[in-house]
Amino acid sequence: MNRWKLLALQILVGVVAVGFWWIGSSTKIFGVTLLPPFFFSTPADVFSRVVRMFATGLVWRHLGVTLLETALAFGIGAASGIVFGFWFARKPTVAAVFDPWLKMANALPRVVLAPIFMLWLGLGIWSKVALGVTLVFFIVFFNVYQGVKEVSPVVLANARLMGMNERQLFRHVYWPSALSWMFSSLHTSVGFALVGAVVGEYLGSSAGLGYLIHQAEGVFDIAGVFAGMFVLAAFVLVIDWGVTRLEDRLLVWRPQQAPGQD
Repeated sequence: MNRWKLLALQILVGVVAVGFWWIGSSTKIFGVTLLPPFFFSTPADVFSRVVRMFATGLVWRHLGVTLLETALAFGIGAASGIVFGFWFARKPTVAAVFDPWLKMANALPRVVLAPIFMLWLGLGIWSKVALGVTLVFFIVFFNVYQGVKEVSPVVLANARLMGMNERQLFRHVYWPSALSWMFSSLHTSVGFALVGAVVGEYLGSSAGLGYLIHQAEGVFDIAGVFAGMFVLAAFVLVIDWGVTRLEDRLLVWRPQQAPGQD
């Protein structure tokens, strides 16, 4: 599908959703408003609140704090997930020994860990980073692990027959195989890194978008809550766009979709 056509359809979905929200919050059916403004606010109120947040500069400090926490959580979690994913995939014995412990750790509810991290690391940024790392690490780890394990035995046998050593195998066989899996996980983990930062801010912080949302929720400021959520959503889209650009540069060898194919 043409890039501009795809973009137009994506924008259309957003316009339809906002239109439904506007109609539901301003129209009464049999005397009942479908989306009461007290609970759902209105698009106009939320938009004006977002504009005011940026115009007054209120949001910039909080956005910077959340951005720093998200970037640290994403970087540390993704890097450690890639390293351990490769290591475990290349060391079957190590993977077998740690397999039940990894599954147990991955099954732990992250919200339960948030108060523990705050107790250990305080209410600063590092407790939020730690929470985000626990969300990002397992997503990247399992995808990289599976990507390396999915390497074709025939390709490996041919590469060894050509005289490739372990370093060359890593560069020309394992790494390209894992890249597609890795970037698939990175698109997902960007959002989870932000979730970790915001949840940590929501539970205990003095700055950040999660803190702003929590403050607005405490005084039943629904427009403020939705405004914070929309800023977060836009924030995720920008980061995901950056990951996509990096993916396109590193995966130039991927076969492109045939013209006219949906």
